[in-house]
Amino acid sequence: MNKTMQTPFVESVFQQRMLFITMFLLTAIEFLQNGMFAFAASPIMGETGMSPEEYGLVTVAYACVAIVTISKQRWIIERTGWRQYMLGSILIFITGAFMCAQSDTYHGFLFARIIMGMGGAAFMTASRVLVNLIPPSPRRFLGIKAFSGGLITGIAFAPWLAALAVTNDTYASLYYILIVIALVVMLFSLYSLPNSVPAKELRSQSHPFMLMLLTAGVFCLLWAFQRSRYDFFSDTLILLTVAVTGLSACYYFFRSIKRFNGHPFLMLETLISNKRFMVGIILYAVCYLVMGANNTVYPQFVQNALGFTWAAAGKWQTIGMLTIFVTWFTMDQIMPRRPSSKKFFVVGFLALAAYGFFMTRITPNANLIKDVLPALALNGVFLILVMATTAMQTFREVQDDETVFSHGQQVKNMIAQLCMALGIAFGTLLIQWKSTVHYAYLNTRLNTADQIYQSTTQQIMSAYDQYANSIDTQSAALSWVASSVKTQSLLLACIDYYWVVCILGITGATIMLKQNFMK
Repeated sequence: MNKTMQTPFVESVFQQRMLFITMFLLTAIEFLQNGMFAFAASPIMGETGMSPEEYGLVTVAYACVAIVTISKQRWIIERTGWRQYMLGSILIFITGAFMCAQSDTYHGFLFARIIMGMGGAAFMTASRVLVNLIPPSPRRFLGIKAFSGGLITGIAFAPWLAALAVTNDTYASLYYILIVIALVVMLFSLYSLPNSVPAKELRSQSHPFMLMLLTAGVFCLLWAFQRSRYDFFSDTLILLTVAVTGLSACYYFFRSIKRFNGHPFLMLETLISNKRFMVGIILYAVCYLVMGANNTVYPQFVQNALGFTWAAAGKWQTIGMLTIFVTWFTMDQIMPRRPSSKKFFVVGFLALAAYGFFMTRITPNANLIKDVLPALALNGVFLILVMATTAMQTFREVQDDETVFSHGQQVKNMIAQLCMALGIAFGTLLIQWKSTVHYAYLNTRLNTADQIYQSTTQQIMSAYDQYANSIDTQSAALSWVASSVKTQSLLLACIDYYWVVCILGITGATIMLKQNFMK
């Protein structure tokens, strides 16, 4: 039997408390920075002068660096120890965040985000693995609570903080918030994390070629996904070729690891042979796909289709997502008495279906509080029920081996980065496609033979008559109608997307109701 690395436990109760705070803040940073940068994409582009294509490349570069960094996390920890690894990662992350705060150009921001990815991409993985530094006891569950608390806090408050910063024209505060939290994490890490390293014969092994293969494969995949939002219909063959090349490189990487002699830096063969782990990874993939797509579609829906301000969209999204705290508290009360996970999965996917259904019922005259807020609340219920339950079930059979557990967390978060990018691409492509279809149909109604078009044009011209001459009023009326058609096309496209979400939720609930494995 191969021996694996086992880090000494953190025995002191005081150090364990500091470790809980460290875990909470590490997870919060991860979801805060991802949420804020996603929600504030448009203002950041305006501040730095980036085009959507350039911002897309920034996203690809960060995700690519993140996946590679996560894959090497355990390999580095085995050579530096937890304390040195965490202090170094935080310093790199702070450097990148400060550079982002000072960047006002595309190239500066791109380089800064790459630095941030090198330092902070593995924060979430590290936070969850740190639970295993606590001796087996009920206090480990407190560590899981700290990890989950950081997750739900980051998800809930990211839109509000982003909206607050941009509304007050203080873009740099997005990064300074992260810097302050990172400095606090550094302080707690200094006194709570061990610094021992395993013997050389127990360390995992890697090869530069495999890492280069993973980097190239991931970049090709993410670049193809990101570019598909702009060039999918015009350069389909090129994008598919790049995507297949990336898939081939990733496939060869994983096959090479399975055949690796000694201790591979990712123990994939052990993980893949575990059925519970693989089912959990699929559920994680679905959650991150939905999260990426929802984060892309929601701002377009609320701002461009319904006409609400950017600040209002962020504020009410945060208020709606506060249900994740209530849901988590409810789970905490129910789980000790009724630990079966099936009910949480079924209710979670039904909440996703209800979220999609309620969003399809929204009209151009919708009220954010009465119509949109309840749907956002249901989205929060889905995220916490399905993601938290999956987290508890996926690693149950591998958590006794610290190395295998750590590698499992790395694989899960690598999949998360990839699926978030896939979700963003899917949401954008669907909206782009369906908007074009609806616009083409509605545009056929813009002719003088259509009575509704004639009536609407006359009403608008009458409203403008007192301000301009007949030629100007006619031009203004035509512009208004064209703008209205574009808005309605986007609204209908978003409704189509939410029907997909509704169907996905119903399908997920049906499958989880029938399954008997993830108990």
